[in-house]
Amino acid sequence: MILNFRIHVFLSVARHLSFSRAAEELLLTQPAVTQQIKALEDELNAPLFDRGGGRIALTTGGQALLPFAEQLRTLSDQAIAAVAATSGHQAGSLSLGASQTIGQYVLPNLIASFLSTQPRVHITALSGNTDQMLEALAAHRIHLALVEGPVQRKDIHTEPFMEDHLVLVVPAGHQWDDGEIDPADLTTQPLLVREFGSGSRRVVEQALTSAGIKLKSLRISMELDSTEGLLSAVEAGLGVTFVSRWAVRNHLALGTLRIARVRGLTLSRMFSMAWPAGPEPTGTVAAFRSFLLSRPVDGAAAPAHRAMPSAVSASRKARG
Repeated sequence: MILNFRIHVFLSVARHLSFSRAAEELLLTQPAVTQQIKALEDELNAPLFDRGGGRIALTTGGQALLPFAEQLRTLSDQAIAAVAATSGHQAGSLSLGASQTIGQYVLPNLIASFLSTQPRVHITALSGNTDQMLEALAAHRIHLALVEGPVQRKDIHTEPFMEDHLVLVVPAGHQWDDGEIDPADLTTQPLLVREFGSGSRRVVEQALTSAGIKLKSLRISMELDSTEGLLSAVEAGLGVTFVSRWAVRNHLALGTLRIARVRGLTLSRMFSMAWPAGPEPTGTVAAFRSFLLSRPVDGAAAPAHRAMPSAVSASRKARG
């Protein structure tokens, strides 16, 4: 890193609005972070953070410094990337955001594969639901977002990179276990869903509406903010749910959950990468984009419900 270290610390505190979280990210002690910020404030002769009331916020001076600090970081990354490019490699930082299904089940393997060929790229990752990641992208807190479902925003450009299928998951021994049901049958069972703003929830609602199911007729018994929460609730017998095929692989292998097929219901979607509207990505962002586009569109995961348990057994170490 050739970026001034005090600016680097300032950006971390400004991003988290927390000295303790910045210390964790930077592998420093909290007093060391405080010391660096104090030295920068002394150098600029202005306070940068308001620490009153047990909360941290940027002062007017901190808000004025922030865009210039971000420009300095960008210039630093560009300089590192330019030098690395002379030897045919990529270097610099890459900040990724991922919606929860991608972040938990897909992104780790993608990052590992990318770093095997570009080990000098430093990657950080943020996760949340699709709307949260798009907001982080628009606010320039991340370089690239990997999200689920359609994106309808003029300030963001998207490009699909992997196909995904949602499946109906039921507890082992459920009356629908490994069977086929009509879409209307979904109104007879408690349905567990993700929170509003989730890409997977939008896909499910659109598919059910297209199949003639009125959303008001569904017995939505619980909303949860994570896929793991949904799966745990199904295991506990609280209802049924739709999740990505990536998420349920290990549960199918263990036999704690099973798949039910819904006749005539298509629940496929594309995982997409997103970046701010404008010029196409360059540097490490462009390299990661090219890496994603060079992979098989379906991510080498079997879409057929009956094939999934055997596929999982053959690759238990893969987390999807």
